[in-house]
Amino acid sequence: SIFTILILTLLVLLTVATFLWNLLVLATILRVKAFHRVPHNLVASTAVSDVLVAALVMPLSLVKELSAGRRWRLGRELCLVWVSFDVLCCTASIWNVTAIALDRYWSITRHLEYTLLTRRRISNVMIALTWALSATISLAPLFGWGETYSPEQERCQVSQEPSYTIVSTGGAFYLPLCVVLFVYWKIYKAAKFRMGGRRRNAVVPLPEAPQVKEASHEPQMVFTARHAAITFQTDGETWREQKEKKAALMVGILIGVFVLCWIPFFITELISPLCSCNIPPVWKSIFLWLGYSNSFFNPLIYTAFNKNYNNAFKNLFVKQR
Repeated sequence: SIFTILILTLLVLLTVATFLWNLLVLATILRVKAFHRVPHNLVASTAVSDVLVAALVMPLSLVKELSAGRRWRLGRELCLVWVSFDVLCCTASIWNVTAIALDRYWSITRHLEYTLLTRRRISNVMIALTWALSATISLAPLFGWGETYSPEQERCQVSQEPSYTIVSTGGAFYLPLCVVLFVYWKIYKAAKFRMGGRRRNAVVPLPEAPQVKEASHEPQMVFTARHAAITFQTDGETWREQKEKKAALMVGILIGVFVLCWIPFFITELISPLCSCNIPPVWKSIFLWLGYSNSFFNPLIYTAFNKNYNNAFKNLFVKQR
């Protein structure tokens, strides 16, 4: 039908756009020396996982969607490779988003002790742990923890072993979900505390007087010029407050999109094996591709809140003279 053709065209465009956009982010980070530091190494790690999703996972998923009854006709070996890369790359993408949220949180709440050297070390540790945990979860079925391929039914899917389902969904989604929600709550709380403290410490205007006899209990900046008291009120946001506000907004949008894209898939992925529920295949496909779309939105969110990326993108297509 025309509707089916439109849907498949949309999925192809999503796959190509996800690959090209993340590849552009990687090329920019590699080309611009100013991006060879934190937090751009976390963005690069996320872009690597997302570009692998677009290059290795989404095309084979599209082939499966095109087959009659969504059956797997590419053999056992390719099924194992596809499922392993699916779990590896998607889990890495989710944990990279969590690492970015943690980095922003520490840079806002602990900016004095969270020095550049400390930030670099912690970010490298988070990247290593992200890929190690993702590899552990993805490779477990290859060592006998459940089965991913059924030749009789021509079915290829993530292991439905209940114990593996609990561990994999918990490690790949529910644990990072708790972390990012806690982080955003702490960021919101810290931002609210800063705004409240700034209002309490604001300087209020004083009436004209020959001299200031009594000092107000509120902190004030008062300059006396002969018979007039001149006051200044600090209402404007400082550069750091603007930077923190922008970072908090970016983290909020990043987490919101992440939750909306992945939570339908992981709820069904957890419930289906435990209750033996038969979820219609079309809904499984919708939830799966909604999760894949998170790899498309991630680079858009990073670059939208960083003007340096926009300038670097332009320079990539301008001939150097």
